[in-house]
Amino acid sequence: MEIIDCHYHPALDNATHLAWYGPRLPVEHQIDALRRAGISRACGAPVAVMQPASFAPIRALNDQALALRDRFPDFYVPGIHVHPHFPDESCAELERCCGRAGVRWVGELVGRMMGFGEEFATPPCLAILREAGRHGAAVNIHCTDVTVVDALCQALPGVKIVLAHPGGGRDEFRARIALVARFPNLHLDLSGSGIDRLGLVRAAIDAAGADKILFGTDYPLNNPAVYVHGIAFEVLSDAERRLLLSGNFRRLCGMTP
Repeated sequence: MEIIDCHYHPALDNATHLAWYGPRLPVEHQIDALRRAGISRACGAPVAVMQPASFAPIRALNDQALALRDRFPDFYVPGIHVHPHFPDESCAELERCCGRAGVRWVGELVGRMMGFGEEFATPPCLAILREAGRHGAAVNIHCTDVTVVDALCQALPGVKIVLAHPGGGRDEFRARIALVARFPNLHLDLSGSGIDRLGLVRAAIDAAGADKILFGTDYPLNNPAVYVHGIAFEVLSDAERRLLLSGNFRRLCGMTP
């Protein structure tokens, strides 16, 4: 089956290299590694640790993502960044990248790395994400506070939100998947911790529905083969597996089969 990884962070230089172990591989080798794991395409934004004083370093990351799409158009699906401390620039960037360049994925937005914490439900961020929704883009967020996710989904019911990571423990997973089940516009990507817990994917589908869960790895931080084989080992129907591995991502991004 086709597998689309919705949570890849291209390591383009030392600043965007997130892996804990080993040297940064050239992008060609990163893509080879994902393909060797069985992944057909991968999406996501390069991420760097920063406390930006202007929007310039954020725009630079987006430029890198667009250039990578031009180099690998059959594999890489770009994700872009916005920043709630720069709402006007962020909305202009959405017009540039989504409106003119056709990008349909925002994030993963990792505020703890990029200097804005978990400000997803603040008025500036809501205005930015509302604009992302106007362009038809899905928004992938890293947020550990379920009350913030709750407020965000209530405020923007028409925006497609993808919550990154099942969570580090059983109670955290249960709280997160309960939100996904509650809000029609909220989805969960399986990257990060949790895939090693046998039955988690089945429990996520049973709680929220097969149309709410997306495949993701967080490569190069995580080993992509672990995620592919973790999904293969779960007791799923072929229809559920197709939705999880690529169908839900294609629907959220408006990609034809």
